[in-house]
Amino acid sequence: MLSYTYTDPFAFYEYTLDTSALAKEYFLKNTLVTAGYLNREPLKKLYRVSDAANIDLKFFDDAMYRKITTGSLKPVLESLVLAKEMDVWLEITHLVVPTLNDDFPLIRKMCVWIKDNLGEDVPMHFSRFYPHYLLRNLPQTPVETLRRARDIALEVGLHFVYIGNVWGEAENTYCPYDGTLLIKRIGFTVTEYNLKDGKCPSCDEPVAGRWK
Repeated sequence: MLSYTYTDPFAFYEYTLDTSALAKEYFLKNTLVTAGYLNREPLKKLYRVSDAANIDLKFFDDAMYRKITTGSLKPVLESLVLAKEMDVWLEITHLVVPTLNDDFPLIRKMCVWIKDNLGEDVPMHFSRFYPHYLLRNLPQTPVETLRRARDIALEVGLHFVYIGNVWGEAENTYCPYDGTLLIKRIGFTVTEYNLKDGKCPSCDEPVAGRWK
C-alpha cells in the first residue's frame, strides 16, 4: 500500500495521479490523506485509482474555513460525498482546536451531516491539537473535550468514532451490533485482531471496512 500524506497529495496532483495509476498496475493500494480541496473532474480521475481517503474536515463552518484557511467548506463536503459515491473507503479526521472549532452544537451538526450524507459506518477521528506554527498562542485540546466530541458522534449514531493524538484513548474498534472488541490498537500498532472474514466473531454480522 502507498499513502500520500504530510504535504497534501493534491498539491502535487500530477505526480500523485501518475504514481497511483502505476501502483495499480502492480496491484498496490493507494490511500490519500488530504484536506479534500480539489475540483470535481480531476478528483474523479484520481479517485478512480484510489482505494481509500482520509479527509481532514477542518471546520463545519464556512466563515471559519475562510478565516483560517482562506478556503471554503463546500468543496470539502463535495469531496467527501464523491468519495462515497465512487466507493473509495472514506475516513474523516477533525482536528479539534480550542476556541476555533470546539463548539459542541456545531460538532453535533457536523456528525448529523456525516450520518445523513455519508452513512453511519464512516470512521470519524477527533484529533488532539498541539500548539504549533501559526497557532502557538492556543492551548492543546483537553482530553475531556475530545471525549465529549466522541460521545456526541456516538449519540448521533456514528458507529466508529476514535480519538487521535492521545496515546491509549479510544483507539479500538468494536462491533456496532454487540460491542465485541474487534481490533485492539496501541498507537500505530495492532495488538489484537478478532475479525473473521470481515465479520464479528460473536454475532457474525459483517463489519464495514476493507479487510482483504
